[in-house]
Amino acid sequence: MTEHALPRPTDAELLILRVLWDRGPSTVRQVHRALRADRATGPTTTLKLMQIMTDKGLLLRDESDRPHVYRPAVAREKTQRQLLRDLLEKAFYGSTGKLVLRALSTKRVSAAEREEIRRLLDEWEGNKP
Repeated sequence: MTEHALPRPTDAELLILRVLWDRGPSTVRQVHRALRADRATGPTTTLKLMQIMTDKGLLLRDESDRPHVYRPAVAREKTQRQLLRDLLEKAFYGSTGKLVLRALSTKRVSAAEREEIRRLLDEWEGNKP
C-alpha cells in the first residue's frame, strides 16, 4: 500500500492509534482503559472501532491467541506525514512556508522545540544542491 493510498483515520481512530503507538501492541481492553481517561465510551464501541480500523487497513490483528492483540499497520511518522501532506494541500495550497508560519504563530514554541527547528533547517539547507 503506497503512502498516498493509506486510509485517512478519523479523529476517534487517531485516538486509538495514539494509544497503540504509545503502548505498543495491545488488546481491546487495554486500549479501552487508556481511552477512558479522555473519552466516555463503552468497551463495545472501542471494539467496533478497532474492528473497522482493521478492515480499513489501519490496524493489524494477531488472532493466534485470545484475546486478540492489535497493533498499528503504519508507523506514527508515516501517518503524520500523510495527514500533514493532506493539510498542506487542502488548507495552505501546497505552501510549506505558510503552514510553518501559521503553526508557529498558533502556540508558544519551547526553547527545545526552537532548537530542533533550527537544527532541521540547518540540516535541510546543508542538503540543498
